[in-house]
Parts: sequence; C-alpha cells; structure tokens
Amino acid sequence: MTPTGTRRWWALGAISLAVLAITLDVTVLTVALPTLAGALKASESQLQWFVTAYTLALVAGMLPAGLLGDRYGRKAVMVCALVLFAAGSAGCAFAPNAEVFIAARVLLGLAGAAMIVLALSIVTVMFDEAERPRAVGIWGAANFIGLPLGPILGGWILSNAWWGWIFLMNVPVALVGLIAVVALVPESRSAKRPSIDFGGVILSSAGLVAVMYGVVQAGSNGWGSLNAILPALVGLVALAGFVLWERRLTERPGGQPLVDLSLFGSRSFTWGIVLSAFGVFGLFGVMFALPQYFQAIMGLDPQGSGLRLLPVVGGLIIGAVTADRVAARAGAKLTVAAGFALVVAGLALGTTMTATSGDRFMALWTLVVGAGAGLGFATAASAALVELSAERSGVGSALLQAVIKLGPAFGASILGSVLNSTYGSRVSLAGLTAQAAATVKGSVFGGLTVARQLNSPELLASVRTAFVAGMDDAVRVAAVVAIAAVLLALAFLPGRIRAAQIADAPRVQTGRVSESSK
Repeated sequence: MTPTGTRRWWALGAISLAVLAITLDVTVLTVALPTLAGALKASESQLQWFVTAYTLALVAGMLPAGLLGDRYGRKAVMVCALVLFAAGSAGCAFAPNAEVFIAARVLLGLAGAAMIVLALSIVTVMFDEAERPRAVGIWGAANFIGLPLGPILGGWILSNAWWGWIFLMNVPVALVGLIAVVALVPESRSAKRPSIDFGGVILSSAGLVAVMYGVVQAGSNGWGSLNAILPALVGLVALAGFVLWERRLTERPGGQPLVDLSLFGSRSFTWGIVLSAFGVFGLFGVMFALPQYFQAIMGLDPQGSGLRLLPVVGGLIIGAVTADRVAARAGAKLTVAAGFALVVAGLALGTTMTATSGDRFMALWTLVVGAGAGLGFATAASAALVELSAERSGVGSALLQAVIKLGPAFGASILGSVLNSTYGSRVSLAGLTAQAAATVKGSVFGGLTVARQLNSPELLASVRTAFVAGMDDAVRVAAVVAIAAVLLALAFLPGRIRAAQIADAPRVQTGRVSESSK
C-alpha cells in the first residue's frame, strides 16, 4: 500500500538521497578536469567528452527510462539504476585510460537518467496535488544542494587524497539510497502494461541528443559554428518527426504512443513545463558564471568558490520547500509569477556588481535569485505533474525532465556567449603579441595568466573589469528571460488546480497502480 504519514516522507528522503548522488557526480567533475587530464593523459577533446558523453547519455535515456518504469515497475527500474550508477562510479575511479573513463561516463548518464525520471515519477504517484509542491520542493533541493557540495568535497579530496575518491564517494551514497528505496518506496506500474514504441524512442532520443550536442558545441565554438547549427537542425527535424509519429500512433486504433500528445492540450501541463525550463535557464546560466567570478575575480580556489554558492542554494531550498504554502493561498499563477519577479529583483541587484564586490553583496543577490527560482520552479513543475495519471507518470515525468535538462545547457551556452562577447570586446589588447592577445581574449583565466606573466597591473585591471562587464550583461539577459516568465505565467498558467483533480489523484498499490473512481 501507499506509505502514509511519516513513512511517506522518509520514502521521499530516500529518493532525494539518490538524486543527490547524481548532482554530486556532475559538480565534482568540474573541479577534477585538470587532475584527470594528467592522470588519464587526456587530450582537450577527450576532456570535453568527459562532460559531453554524460550529458548526452542523460538526455537520451530519459524517455526510455520513463517507459520502462511504467511497463516494468518504477521501483524496480530505480533499483537497477542505482546499482548501475554505483558500478559506473567505480568504473570512473579505476579507469586505466580516457576511453574507458568516457565509457563509464556514458553508463553513469544512462543510470542517472533513470534515477532522475523515476524519482520524479514516484513522487507523482505518492503525493496528491495538495502535497506535491512541497514534495517537489524537497526533491528539487536535493538536486541543488549538490551544486556547492560537489566542489567543496571535490576540492578537499583532490588536495588530500587520490583523485579516484571523488567518484568512489558516490558508491556509498548510491548504496544507502538503494537500501532506503528497497525498504521504503512502494512499487508502482501502469495497470495496463504499455507497449514499447520503438519509433518514438529512437526519434525522441536522437532528436534530444542532437539538439543538446548542438547547444554544447555552440557554447564552445559560438552559435555561428557549423558544428553547432547542423546537429541542432538535425535534432529539431528528428523531434518534428517524433511528433508526427506520435500523432499517427494516437490516431491508429489500438495504438500506444510513447507520449500522450493530449497532455499538451492542458495549459497546466504545457506551461508548467515551459516555465520550469525558463527557471533553470536563468538560474544555471548565472551559476555557470558565478564560479568563474569567484575564482578569477575574487581569487578563490574551487573549495572557496563552492562555499560561496551556498547562499543561492539556501535560497533555492527556502523557496522550494515553502512553495506549497504560498501556492495554497495565492494559486499557481500568482505564485510562479511572484517567484520569477523575485528572480528579476535579485538579478537587477546583481547587475550592479563590480570587480570589488564583497561576499555580503554577492550572497545577498544570489540568495534572492535562489529563493525566487525555487518558488517558481517548484510550483511550475507541480502544475505540470498534476496532469499526469498514474498510468503514464513515468513517461510524463521523463518528458518534463528532458525539457528541463535542456534549460541549463541553453543557459550556459547563451549567457556564456553574451559574457564572452562582452569580455572579448572590452578587454584591452594594446601592445600584446598576436599569440598573447588570442590567449587574453580566449578566457578570463588566460587573460589573468598573461597579465601576471607580463607583470602588467593595467592588463590585470582590464581583464577583471571586462569580465565583470560581461557577467553584468549575462545577468541582464537572464533578467529579461525572467521577466518573460512572469508575463507568460500571468497570461497562460491556470490560477488554481480544480478540486476535482485532487479527488482524481492517482493511488499507488503494491505491484500495480489504480486510479480512483471518477
């Protein structure tokens, strides 16, 4: 039977612990790349694939993982994913070369996709509409808390122990999550086992991977690069083909499409997904730039940089876990709009930062941004999830997650391009050789290196001022996106979920799922 009372929230804690292991793995890698380059004799291209292979596998695996959960049982697939995640983490730690490491990253990405999707799917069937915002908030907090924790733990491990421990530390976390899921989480699956839509799986996975790869390439080579444009276009064509294929299956008697396209007839589902993506776009775009500011401008190490991300994560947790109370009084529309308005206020304050801004100022505006993003994201995601029946909560949650996962990639790529463009146009290159100028213009860290080599205070000041100007411009763009989110929420998101939908919330039973009588 469905866990009740305290046991149900302990089950959510188990799921959140499993999700935390994924976030830790992602953030730890960012501080480990220099060490891995030497330990595995990896080239620049291979270092890029250390990150990209995981990201692409994560996106490719989401919709298939949701389908497997609906078909074979969400708890069962979650357990398998946790085992594979522990195995992939051990594979990364003991990889003898870059090729094996990349293969282990792919395994981690596929396992992580299943863990993320099934965690949200289980939350959907365990909690009704009234409780779901708080449950989603706790689940979201587990996603976010790993952001500063990864660099802090990773920085300490790299300074004091063998580099392999940054991956092996995931193993006990995954195993504890495994034990807790087995003991506390109820099994659930569709009462009518869905067929496997191979055409939909292939088209959706290929389309998402191609779009994601194009965005990743745009972040490295610019949006005008053929390496970015071509994969993105191919991905969009594949996704268009996916929609046509799903529509054809929907119209065929007895057809079972991977995604129920009728869900998009609901404003709550459609705009809940869109606004969730808007939230992570701006948030992760800013968080992509913040560590660079902390390390390049404030001169901190990765560990110190991670500590200074705590205010934004604290804000996220505060906003996310209080979202249900605010939404119960104000409704989803006003709550999401208020959350993004708070993001706009924080970002507006952030545009006034300078190269000499201190810890208190940085903590203040990032805390406000985090609180607004947590409030808006948790409520928007809950608005989408309320439309999912227990029959297809796996695939529905996977669709939500797939769209959300594109948000950080677009945020980092677009806002990173804005930052780099402003930095490159404002930094002073007077008197530098062509090679030195290219190094300075290439990145803020390259500029700092050249300035110190030349012992040039003028160049050092120019590099720092130009970078902060670029970051200010990126924050302004993020603020415009947040303003758009406010307007879209007010225009399209339903104010309140109907009471009938609460009564129709799915109920979980051991081994199967049934829906309440309507």
